[in-house]
Amino acid sequence: MFDTAKQLISDAKKIIVIQAENPDGDSLGSSIALEEILGDLGKEVVMYCPVEIPKYMRYIQGWDRVVSTFDSKADLAIIVDTAADVLITKVLETSGVRHFLESHPVLVIDHHTTKSNLSFDHTMLSADAVATSEVIYALAEQSNWSINPQAAESMLVAILSDSLGLSTQNVTADTYYIAGKLTELGAKASTIEDRRREFMKKSPEILEYKGELISRIEYLLDGKLAIVHIPWEDIQKYSDQYNPSVLVLDEMRLVEGVEIGVAIKTYPDGKITGKLRSNTPIAEQVAGYFGGGGHKYAAGFRAYESYDTIVAELVTATDKALKVHDTATA
Repeated sequence: MFDTAKQLISDAKKIIVIQAENPDGDSLGSSIALEEILGDLGKEVVMYCPVEIPKYMRYIQGWDRVVSTFDSKADLAIIVDTAADVLITKVLETSGVRHFLESHPVLVIDHHTTKSNLSFDHTMLSADAVATSEVIYALAEQSNWSINPQAAESMLVAILSDSLGLSTQNVTADTYYIAGKLTELGAKASTIEDRRREFMKKSPEILEYKGELISRIEYLLDGKLAIVHIPWEDIQKYSDQYNPSVLVLDEMRLVEGVEIGVAIKTYPDGKITGKLRSNTPIAEQVAGYFGGGGHKYAAGFRAYESYDTIVAELVTATDKALKVHDTATA
């Protein structure tokens, strides 16, 4: 697995690193880490994302080097943090990109356990890890590539972001070990946290909006399923300041009796996205009902159905997943 990935990178002179259209701390941190590590190997690296990096993620140093124009002169594409067509729709709809991906080698580096459903040939490098940067760390270790301090910081950012500061249920001893090694290499969690806190400060408008979102939460399935709806007008108004989903998902999980919280965004083209966070390890299974995926405790999906239909299907999927889990643990 590592040998094939290493050979693909060795054969390439120019590499484009692709994030999905919902960038997060892991995808961005992993992209910047790859830029640093592969750049030190003499590779020309371009970081690409089809959408602008949100302001609340700009505490991650190097975000401003991500471009929104696809460079078709690359020899190799590396897709980070996703292996699903539905999460790179904007990428695939960009003129010439699908042809590029079908006619060039593609390496996918991901930490999700969901099986890849990408519609073009690719080499998969994945592991059941808390963040994609853990997989990148393993690749660098196996390949004897150096990890400079900036790469180490970016990788630690990715781990801290996806694990909520090493606090989620999927954090393992390996996660702590890698975080420790990255600290030895120059990353400082306190420095990252200071910057993050500064960028995560909320305006009075956002705090007021958070209260509005909390008042919208619906509790279904005897209180086991919490849902909040974020319509397109909210996305337009607030997303540049703060991700509306992130504002309330953790609070939803902390409500007594709630097993899973879902933030549903609706778009004018009929697209609906769901971000899931769960207390019981069913998030990936519920998201899979809609063709999505992720982790046992954090997952997402995209669909093109009415909001009411999605809510009804979420009730069905959650009920089924909870029953399967209860049976397995009985």
